[in-house]
Amino acid sequence: MKAWIVSSHTESRQLIHARSLFMRFAVLLMTLCFAAGMARASTADAIRNADRLMQPYAGNAPGASLLVIKNGKVLLRRGYGMADLEHHVAATPATDYRLASVTKQFTAAAVLLLMEDGKLKLDDSIRNWLPTLPSFADQVTLQELLSHTGGMLDYEDLIATGSTRQLNDDDVLRMISATTHSYFPPGTMYRYSNTGYVLLGLVVEKASGLSLQDFLEQRIFAPLHMDHTLLYVHDAKTVPNRAYGYSNIDGKWQLTDQDLTSATRGDGGIYSSVDDLAKWDAALYDNRLLSDASRKLAFSAHAKVVGEPYQADYGFGWRISGDTLWHSGESIGFRNVIVRWPKQHLSVILLSNRNAPEPYRTVLAIAAPFLEH
Repeated sequence: MKAWIVSSHTESRQLIHARSLFMRFAVLLMTLCFAAGMARASTADAIRNADRLMQPYAGNAPGASLLVIKNGKVLLRRGYGMADLEHHVAATPATDYRLASVTKQFTAAAVLLLMEDGKLKLDDSIRNWLPTLPSFADQVTLQELLSHTGGMLDYEDLIATGSTRQLNDDDVLRMISATTHSYFPPGTMYRYSNTGYVLLGLVVEKASGLSLQDFLEQRIFAPLHMDHTLLYVHDAKTVPNRAYGYSNIDGKWQLTDQDLTSATRGDGGIYSSVDDLAKWDAALYDNRLLSDASRKLAFSAHAKVVGEPYQADYGFGWRISGDTLWHSGESIGFRNVIVRWPKQHLSVILLSNRNAPEPYRTVLAIAAPFLEH
């Protein structure tokens, strides 16, 4: 009898222990399932928030494409509105938009690649590469042009009144070569400069022996399989899935796809899609394209941004605000922005073919709930 009682008590303790383990496991499982459900609900809520914020682009109007990527996974990939009103072509994630100044990060990357090749140095004088520039340009370095601290005059302000012919990069070089002064001594101030990036594009050609469009294709677009991205050159390659730019004038959307400065290249001439820019974004996390040292240079603060509505520092083709790397792009009929949170591995890209609204604040609002989870 005593033996049975002992055995029974032992089995009871084992049974109680087993039940306790089972209950703990059940509670843990329920907690995990609840957390997973909350995560799914949070992502779904974040996507609904993004859709709500993108409604101004929807319908029979010039539109936009949006991409949200977190930890290498596409969470949202959609087009809104129209890429081509005249032919009723809807905007999609594959639509190619004129990137405008988002182009600058690619021009900067081209310069950094040539630095890695030993073809140029960042402290080279711009006049070393473009000797027709005036003598005061001797003191202006490539690094200062990359960070908008070179002080060269804005070519847009040098266009003759009444001019109707689109400018090309050679026109810009000729106009700047005729100037007699700069805004300030190089390296002493920040002033955003399209001139600087047009000149950097010409340096890429001189140093590589290739046209800028061919260098970008061979060294950046092709290796990253950005198969629908190109530097647009008038009457050359056709832009695939092209979005046309529009402006709201007197309450009506009017085609405003090109203006006098739409043919310059290094400062704003690339066409791309959010799908292709996802590949670009991925390459910025490792050394498949640029070395660790080059990416550190691009993403480091070289100048304090002044004269712009947002507080930021400037790297090489990137603005730096808090824990974000970002750049906007604006030209007639297009408004674009890419914002990256590298520590959180989150990126939001919004490309649009309309003159308004300005998309930076929209992207920050889209990103907020994705950052919370």
